[in-house]
Amino acid sequence: MKNGIEIRWHGRGGQGAKTAALLLADVAFKTGKHVQGFPEYGPERMGAPITAYNRISSDVIRVHSNIYDPDFVAVVDETLLHTVDVTAGLKKEGAIIVNTAKSKEELMPQLNGYEGRVVTIDARTISEEALGKYFPNSPMLAAVVATTGVMPKETFLHEMRASYKHKFAKKPEVIDGNMKALEMAFAAVEEA
Repeated sequence: MKNGIEIRWHGRGGQGAKTAALLLADVAFKTGKHVQGFPEYGPERMGAPITAYNRISSDVIRVHSNIYDPDFVAVVDETLLHTVDVTAGLKKEGAIIVNTAKSKEELMPQLNGYEGRVVTIDARTISEEALGKYFPNSPMLAAVVATTGVMPKETFLHEMRASYKHKFAKKPEVIDGNMKALEMAFAAVEEA
């Protein structure tokens, strides 16, 4: 797909990979992009591996299928590196973003010889510090935006605050924690 990017998300049911893909599509749409954000459904249940996808382009998107050769891959649960070929079709000009406390050197043996950029983000530590619980999707979403450069940081944060205000209208105390998680994740990726 020219003039756009394709992202494949790998996670487990209940970790928010689907929600992150849908939020990214929503935010990119609000910036004037053409978008797709969708999960791949099967017999998923809490804890089972799931896949979600994003297409974001300045042009109309005419393809409607799963993404087999993504520009970027986000892995919300590092245990999937042992069971799912997360690098399948991943372009070496892109990157893989993995939620882990390990270094990229420690992960390399599990990435099936992938030669592109590897970004690690400790979404557990970030979410526990910012939210008091383990919700990896906000830090992973920010890490994906920071890595892909799909939109400027300020635009992303502005649109996410608006989205969170709508989503958490009855729980406004959650907004600041999620915004803190986004900013911490951006800083972690920018430092890497």
